[in-house]
Amino acid sequence: MATVYYTASSLDGFIVDEHDSLNWLMRNDIDGSGFGGYNDFIATVGAIVMGAATYRWLIDNQPDWLYTQPTWVVTHHPETVTTPQVQTFSGDVSELHPMLVSAAGDRDVWVVGGGRLAAQFTDAGLVDELVVHFAPCTLGAGQPVLPTQSRWRLADTGRNRDFVGARWLRAAD
Repeated sequence: MATVYYTASSLDGFIVDEHDSLNWLMRNDIDGSGFGGYNDFIATVGAIVMGAATYRWLIDNQPDWLYTQPTWVVTHHPETVTTPQVQTFSGDVSELHPMLVSAAGDRDVWVVGGGRLAAQFTDAGLVDELVVHFAPCTLGAGQPVLPTQSRWRLADTGRNRDFVGARWLRAAD
């Protein structure tokens, strides 16, 4: 069981563009079963946590809720979360993490994003793995993929169609 921040990034380090959109990401080709692909990854996930902006983007851009795993949205405005199977949380992520781990059972916890939420988990020492798929584009502005100082040890790299993927493990201090 691990807590994994699994995400994509532009070459210049942004997770969303200046309009909080992921449309830039959807224009690129990736194989869900290729290196670090989503299909294999999601099969390892037992619980999910995301920020409010990520939740809003999913609701606005996906016709149906995508996940069967227990899911939490970290938000100061719980009234904005209208998906019945999604729980909300407001507070220190170190208080939420034990609930995520318990819900995940023997599977992984996925920190979906955004970057600020992932930074909170990283700063609390709770992210074990960082998996980033770099898309072949630059955005010039947006939200950083991980806006905090942290150290990682490279575990694996690979190509998946248009993307270069890397998996890092948390480095010992």
